[in-house]
Amino acid sequence: MTEARPSTSTTAVVAQSVAATPVPAGGRSWWRLVLTLAVILAVGGAAAALIWKRIHAGSPVRYVTSAASIGPVTRIVSTTGTVNPELTIIVGSYVSGVIREMYCDYNTEVKKGQVCAKIDPRPYQTAVDQAKANLAVGKAQLQKDEAALVYAKVNYERNATLVKSNAVSLDAVDNARSVYEQAQAQVVYDQAAIEQRQAELEAAQVNLGYTDIVSPVEGTVVSRNITIGQTVAASFQTPTLFLIASDLTKMQVDTNVSEGDIGGIKLDDQVQFSVDAFPNRVFEGRVTQIRQSPQTVQNVVTYDVVVGVGNNDLALKPGMTAAVRVIIDQRKDVLRVPSRALRYRPEGAVRPDGAKPRIWVLRDSQHVPVEIEPGLSDDDYVEIRSGELTPGDQVIVAERAAAAQSSPPPRL
Repeated sequence: MTEARPSTSTTAVVAQSVAATPVPAGGRSWWRLVLTLAVILAVGGAAAALIWKRIHAGSPVRYVTSAASIGPVTRIVSTTGTVNPELTIIVGSYVSGVIREMYCDYNTEVKKGQVCAKIDPRPYQTAVDQAKANLAVGKAQLQKDEAALVYAKVNYERNATLVKSNAVSLDAVDNARSVYEQAQAQVVYDQAAIEQRQAELEAAQVNLGYTDIVSPVEGTVVSRNITIGQTVAASFQTPTLFLIASDLTKMQVDTNVSEGDIGGIKLDDQVQFSVDAFPNRVFEGRVTQIRQSPQTVQNVVTYDVVVGVGNNDLALKPGMTAAVRVIIDQRKDVLRVPSRALRYRPEGAVRPDGAKPRIWVLRDSQHVPVEIEPGLSDDDYVEIRSGELTPGDQVIVAERAAAAQSSPPPRL
């Protein structure tokens, strides 16, 4: 680029003006200085005008392009979730007392029916012994009353025979019959009392059995909330003593999906997620449940979507935070262009009403419109179902002015 210099004619005019200007007597030196500054300003202004005109005159436009390609287009819903076992059993206590023994700890593999802890059974054993004694008393009372019933029956039958020969009075017969009926009622009462005391004994035995904290399933202990000597109070609320995961080789991810995205998620959708513990590993699963119960937090409504995932190597731990990508739709090996290509429009271009969507392709250094039928889109690409477009075509996604070359400063 040539240097931008002031023209000779402009310099000559300024010089002639300076020469033709009369100089007052006695002030020649001061007036010469003023004229010199005027000449310098005039020359500098002319040079700056030439440089500005050269820089801004006809800057070419450069296009930013991207090649149309063959590849996948995947529409996803991104969210976060928490890794949990598929089934977690809360093992509590039905009775209160002091923890006397503890047989399970964190990560203990337990079988169904295995005793994990034991509450001091002595108060409950005393209740069982007392219930047994009460039952024995009831049975003895029944035997006594049954003997009284036999005698009352014999006495009544005897008096009923003797009254026919007027050996006894009718009042004696009536009295004997009343005693006999009372003895029958007493025996029935004793039998009911025995059943009641039998139920009390069974209840006491059940409470005694609850002093053994037993695992209801086969699994792994993931939480322990007690220690030996701790007092467990089950009066108002069942305390949680252990958490047992039934099978750690089958995990699930509980995610919260916003109401704007929940409509696109279906059962058995493919899911990919990662956890901070394994940043370079992608875990895969499937949507197994979409729960209908909404959760509202600060006026934001979300729904719980459950993702099932295998965990045969036990890499996933309960409580891990997962970055989840639910694949709600996918196209493989399709013609695609960047999403930005559909948003680009050259300056002054107008899309006719009812016309198909179009993109602009750079052909022979000219931008050419191409009508297309778009398909599935994601954050990066749009599927092209039809249109005069082939893989490798340079699709325009943006434009920018070419950077002007810098010119050396003018010489004054």
